[in-house]
Amino acid sequence: MTNALLHRALGEREVVHPERTEPAKVATQIVGIGTAVPESSYTQEEVLEFFRPDDPRVEALFRNSAIQRRSLSLPEPGADGTPRIETQGELLRKHKALGVETGARAIRACLEDAGLAPSDVDRICCVTSTGFLTPGFSALLVKELGLPSSCSRLDVVGMGCNAGLNALAAVDGWAVTHPGRPALLVCVEMCSAAYVFDGTMRTAVVNSLFGDGAAALAVVGGTDARRPSLVRFASTMIPEAIDAMRYDWDDEHGKFSFFLDKEIPYVIGANAEEVVGRLLSGTGLRRRDIAHWIVHSGGKKVIDAVAVNLGLTRHEIRHTTGVLRDHGNVSSGSFLFSYERLAAEGAVRPGDHGVLMTMGPGSTIETALVRF
Repeated sequence: MTNALLHRALGEREVVHPERTEPAKVATQIVGIGTAVPESSYTQEEVLEFFRPDDPRVEALFRNSAIQRRSLSLPEPGADGTPRIETQGELLRKHKALGVETGARAIRACLEDAGLAPSDVDRICCVTSTGFLTPGFSALLVKELGLPSSCSRLDVVGMGCNAGLNALAAVDGWAVTHPGRPALLVCVEMCSAAYVFDGTMRTAVVNSLFGDGAAALAVVGGTDARRPSLVRFASTMIPEAIDAMRYDWDDEHGKFSFFLDKEIPYVIGANAEEVVGRLLSGTGLRRRDIAHWIVHSGGKKVIDAVAVNLGLTRHEIRHTTGVLRDHGNVSSGSFLFSYERLAAEGAVRPGDHGVLMTMGPGSTIETALVRF
């Protein structure tokens, strides 16, 4: 392999690994992973019974979602047995309370996996799209966990399901310029704090898909060849589909509401090949050289569209579909839930390459190349 090359261009960072006889260059290395979900969970059948839809199309959405169970914090039914409507204030309080508790558990699990203590953390980047807080989760989690008051912080709010990889690129840049200093990426998504119940297809799509969860990834800038390293990032935005995924104010209900266009799977699938091609360009790798694929659990149709366009087998997307089955779409943290399963599986060999892929509003596809 050629000499290590480190450069930044068009928002991408490339680290080509040198022969072990040459001086190693600092790269962002993954040292720990942890996830957590709220205690309350429901089968998809139980969630369907909770909503009691009258429209057979809504029932079909739930039954054909490829989801078996999700963690959710649903309101107590009203006197008539239907879901009690929560105010926007109640939803934000749920977002904060559940987010801090679940996010803290994910971080503790991550630090234990990495062999780190809370006092070791020098940087924390928190991602969320299911509520707005000031101060944000980064400050709240510093206090909750007793992280150093000198810990630098970044909150990424409102980017959507693609935001985890986008934020990882920011954490990567920090880690490379602060070698040896641990950093955390934390995705906290309490999707049940953003639900609207009205029986329409718009809200039914969301209510049939999303789950609550938090995930944390610990990284450090280093040169240990035994650790997974981030090699480079590439992204693409599809401006003509900018309104296809959005979280905006619903005047009728007096709260924020998600919207997902039915054409999203095809838009994402049609653009997946191009961005992966740019990710691998110049590395000497082809798609067939990628041993591990971690794709955002965005929904059955999205996963199928990506798999078809990239020529991926069921085995290659097993962790993606497994997370969808067991947790639903946990937004920005979904890819970390899948990465945790890959890490625990024991199938990764030194020198393997993997691709991480997320997608979300914009419409945007984010990718990262990992060398194990």
